[in-house]
Amino acid sequence: MRGRRITPRDLLLVVQIAICAVLVTSSLVAVRGLVRSLHSNFGFEPQNAMLVDTDLDMADYSGDRVAPMQKKLLDTIQAMPGIDSVGISDRVPLDLGWATATIFKDDTRELKPSNAAADAMQYNISPGYLSAAATTLLAGRDLTWQDDAGKPRVALVNREFARKVFGSVDQAVGKHFRFWGGSNRAEVVGVVEDGKYETLTEDRKPAMFFPFLQHPGSDTWIIVRSQRDPQEIATALHRSMHSLDPGLPLAIRTWNSELDSALFASRVATVALGVLGLLGGMLAITGIFGMASYTVSKRLREFGIRIALGANQRKVLGAALGRAFRLLAIGSAAGIILGLLATRVLSFIVYQATPKDPLILGGVVLTMLCVGLVAAWLPARRALAVDPMILLREE
Repeated sequence: MRGRRITPRDLLLVVQIAICAVLVTSSLVAVRGLVRSLHSNFGFEPQNAMLVDTDLDMADYSGDRVAPMQKKLLDTIQAMPGIDSVGISDRVPLDLGWATATIFKDDTRELKPSNAAADAMQYNISPGYLSAAATTLLAGRDLTWQDDAGKPRVALVNREFARKVFGSVDQAVGKHFRFWGGSNRAEVVGVVEDGKYETLTEDRKPAMFFPFLQHPGSDTWIIVRSQRDPQEIATALHRSMHSLDPGLPLAIRTWNSELDSALFASRVATVALGVLGLLGGMLAITGIFGMASYTVSKRLREFGIRIALGANQRKVLGAALGRAFRLLAIGSAAGIILGLLATRVLSFIVYQATPKDPLILGGVVLTMLCVGLVAAWLPARRALAVDPMILLREE
């Protein structure tokens, strides 16, 4: 730096700036990841959808009484004004409860874990679930009310299931697979899009959807899709369902609110990194301001002579703040590189958190430039306000 050796003060300032750049980079990556997660494809569409959670077993429905009551609930809700579609599932994606099953290809002879084709998420759904959840059917057909206990077992599978077990979507429809230790066999009648089932940051997982008439159970999540106001729908759902049975336990909320638990880690990480980024910025501003102020105070007479000899404002500012801004550039570059490496860890917490985004890089550069300008503003004003006549009289 113009022949001047680097001092411990310089190294400390570079470290302060680098820490600030790391925190700013991480916080911007977390914010972008959170924004993307709110507008991503989960394999279902939570917007304009309500969830009704009820347990028929708690209302004394068991055995053969469960499925008829579930059908009555669907018919009653579908008849309500403003309802676009309605469906039932024994659990919903990204909820805290899930179930998996080991899958074998149909021609597997030795049904042991080492020969398994996949471990798949399992859901038991009613006809209408795909429409209510806004899940896209890619091939084959949807489940129907004819897929009951008296018919051969059938299933919908997602794209990842079709790829791992059958090779492709096109080869899956009409094929069979074995599950639950290989003692059960089902035919694939349709393939749906992939989704998120346990966490937002998970890799693609195989999933299968069975007709709830072939796999009865009292756990009942009702998905209701409607353009009506959620509060109005919730009130109408309470009234309609309690008209069938006043003893039904009901928990009604929007699907977006149900996702709060899935987004909790992302939001906490974003807020925490935002606060740390702000503290890092204050640390960098303090360091740059201290160095710039010290430089200006020690070289006031030099600046006065420069101005007396005809130096313009640009040259004076370069002499006063050049060293601080060079250290800012070095620290920022090091911090951005470290920040991009560190944000790989964020991908395990924040869905779609990626540093490979020009907006993030641009935002970090702009933030660090603003940090430098804010820190150097007062020292720069003091340097430009030097009056060489006063300094010469003092001499």
